[in-house]
Amino acid sequence: MDTVQKAMAGFSLDLGPLKEPLGFIRVLEWVFSIFAFATIGGYTGTTHFTVSCPDKDQPVEAFFAYPFRLAMKSYCRPLCNSSSCTETYLQGDFSSSAQFFVCVGVFAFLYCTATLIVYLGYRTVYLQTSRGPVIDLLLTAAFAFLWLVSSSAWGKGLTDVKYATDPNRPVELCTSCKAGEFPSMGRLNASVIFGFLNLILWAGNCWFIYKDTPFHKDPAPPTTMEEGGAPGP
Repeated sequence: MDTVQKAMAGFSLDLGPLKEPLGFIRVLEWVFSIFAFATIGGYTGTTHFTVSCPDKDQPVEAFFAYPFRLAMKSYCRPLCNSSSCTETYLQGDFSSSAQFFVCVGVFAFLYCTATLIVYLGYRTVYLQTSRGPVIDLLLTAAFAFLWLVSSSAWGKGLTDVKYATDPNRPVELCTSCKAGEFPSMGRLNASVIFGFLNLILWAGNCWFIYKDTPFHKDPAPPTTMEEGGAPGP
């Protein structure tokens, strides 16, 4: 209880940092991190193809979703000479890159939330010693690196998901099948774009945090002539 009271005693709301690059970019990071993991989490897609039978064409839909363990959900391919169907699966497991990307996005969102509270409520405490800016710089640089790795990995994973869910893939071993509509993946394409935008924001923000650390040396002020003195030759 005493700890909470001490923390609240040091709280002083100041929206001024939002007008500075440090706070403004942090807000952008907060927003874009949400966009990054929200566009991939909860995604559901469908691959379409048609089984051509003598009497009629029978449409088939194969569903897949985040985290893209494609073989977890089966789809039923009808048989022309029977009322039954063959249980079939899409092939591939791309969950590692997808979940890593979402994990980075969620932790980045949480870190942005925590640092915005510090910037806006505990700015004087943050700048009281060099420890706060230095830790902030190291963690921001670490997140920039994580965005680079996770976005690159998920970009490769998305390419593999597109290949595995291409309607031409399920019909390769079915002579009576015809490929249908390609699944809509606009959200997944956007997630990769948001990932690299986050990389740019977090890497760029390192400079503004670096200016608050003791590693940054302000340029020496220009020397001025003493009042009443004559300029040198």
